[in-house]
Amino acid sequence: MTEYHALPAQRLSGVVCVFQPAPAKRVTLQSPALDIMTDLRHSHVATIGPNESIDLANLYMKQRGVRSLFVISGNHTLQGVITATDILGEKPMRFNQERHLKHSEILVSDIMTPLNSLEAISMEDVRHAKVGHIITSLCNAGRQHTLVMDHESNGSVIICGIFSLTQIEKQLGKTIPLAEVAKTFAEIEATVISN
Repeated sequence: MTEYHALPAQRLSGVVCVFQPAPAKRVTLQSPALDIMTDLRHSHVATIGPNESIDLANLYMKQRGVRSLFVISGNHTLQGVITATDILGEKPMRFNQERHLKHSEILVSDIMTPLNSLEAISMEDVRHAKVGHIITSLCNAGRQHTLVMDHESNGSVIICGIFSLTQIEKQLGKTIPLAEVAKTFAEIEATVISN
């Protein structure tokens, strides 16, 4: 390793602070939707293989501090999405009853939402949307997450972003009750403002 040299180090003294990341940006319903999108082009994507156990998927979500994982095949293509709700909800129990398997034998592919059941919003639409539009879209679909897609120069579809209701709630500083499925931007605004 003769081509490398040690970098000079300085002894610390006095008042030294540790860098703290800026808190999540506060948004309103009128803020641009891009302010609340997790841009996958600039962050590490949490993934898992379809043949892994749901127990491993749950552990991985806890370690990463996320509530969903992209299910990626060996050739790096999207196969589906698995969420904490999938793992901790009724899906595994129903699968156990149908197949007579132990919980530890259930695979991600057994309970994930497969690709052909996923929906995504176009990046072009997101560029012109407000936070309220995204909340309305999530509520109408009854979902905690929605994907954002764009097109590569060769025409292939790529998932480039994700919206998470949990993240939106943090940035709004308000709870958004999915049970009260508000259908319009005005209903969403009334619900969020009254909380």
